[in-house]
Amino acid sequence: MNITLLNLHPPPADLVRLVDEGLRRSPRQLPAWMLYDAEGSRLFAEICRQPEYTLTQREITLLEDHAPAIAAATGPGLVVEFGIGNARKVDPLLTALGSSVFAALDISLSALEEALSGLAARHPKTAMVGICCDHTRLPQLPPHPALEKQRRIGFFPGSSLGNFTPEDAVHFLRNARQLLAGGPLLLGLDQPREPALMEAAYDDAAGVSASFAHNLLQRLNRDLQGDADPAQFRYQASWQPQQQRIEMALISRRDQTVHLAGNAWSFRDGEAWITEHSVKYSPGAAAALVARAGWRIERRWEDPHQQIALHLLLPAN
Repeated sequence: MNITLLNLHPPPADLVRLVDEGLRRSPRQLPAWMLYDAEGSRLFAEICRQPEYTLTQREITLLEDHAPAIAAATGPGLVVEFGIGNARKVDPLLTALGSSVFAALDISLSALEEALSGLAARHPKTAMVGICCDHTRLPQLPPHPALEKQRRIGFFPGSSLGNFTPEDAVHFLRNARQLLAGGPLLLGLDQPREPALMEAAYDDAAGVSASFAHNLLQRLNRDLQGDADPAQFRYQASWQPQQQRIEMALISRRDQTVHLAGNAWSFRDGEAWITEHSVKYSPGAAAALVARAGWRIERRWEDPHQQIALHLLLPAN
């Protein structure tokens, strides 16, 4: 297989410091990426298969239906995906563009290896380059013959930008604009819908979303010699209309003390430990967000249910 892996050796996260900072906040909140150890990644893939969570399949269908039009609008180039995520999503885009090179950026070397192996089998004529890095902050592609003198097309599907605060989202989009060196960015964003539907998508009847959140405690117990009892926290997903986001949290069932890395953290009965947010962007909010980062929306493709849209962004000047 034609796969190259470039390891930029992103520094390991200082979990002790980040947990200390996050649990001193009010309300308490840790970075959402902490949810994604091996078991967390497995559980998230299972969430995407639940009947309430329609976002993934609708975005894949949107890409499959409109890939030729998207390719015509972007023009040819090297596809650069920010975070390899669900590798099925880039499949129709690579086919429509006939790209000779695909570059995937991700913090996880194992995720890159697994995703690119599957893609290479389906696109044997496309050179696959995996770059292990902090894909939210990489300012330039590393030097490599396959990446040189190529027009770049960014790809950031899955509404992953919704996990960022608006300020962090603007920072990411500005950084992507620099990395793409004048090339376009195809950005997936999901939209506000009926609150009950959104809450159900993040709190499925099978309880997989709850298991995903509780796994954060298991991960911290393992990595930081902790004693957090998942049974003493209930999971909650709620729509916050003012911020236009779903907030996911673990709610303490009683007054309790959790020990992590030698520190003791007291939780009151009913106190929230936020695991992540998912911001939803209306068409107007999406346009305002990208404008702050120096982009403009050239084209937009929306699924028939008005849940997810793909936005083709071009530099504003």
